[in-house]
Amino acid sequence: MQFLKMLLLALTVGFAVAFAINNWTVVSLQLWGGLIADVNLPLLVLAAFLLGLVPMWVAYRATRWRLRQRLATCERTIADLRTAAATSVPAALGLIAPADEPATFAEPSSHSITPPAMVDPLDSPAADRGTESETRL
Repeated sequence: MQFLKMLLLALTVGFAVAFAINNWTVVSLQLWGGLIADVNLPLLVLAAFLLGLVPMWVAYRATRWRLRQRLATCERTIADLRTAAATSVPAALGLIAPADEPATFAEPSSHSITPPAMVDPLDSPAADRGTESETRL
């Protein structure tokens, strides 16, 4: 990839030098107030190119910097949330004892913990008051 980049750069410089040598003529620019500026054509083309390139390059760099800052902020937030979740999960499960109490752990029981039963809204007493179409509205 580096070879292709250098090849493209060398070709561009070669074309620019060939253009400058073949078109080294003086161009008269009529400015405001009757001023006339005599400028070599390659310098005029280079100035026009830089006039279009530099503002866009500055805008690109500013956007890239702003996006890097946003990404760094998001990564810090994710890291903070991961550390908060890592410390809160053991405390919620009772694996971390408070500082004023000695650490005691209960022996694991033979039965597993089951989640609470899900309640179906159609089985509630409100569903018995009307027809099925009336309660779903």
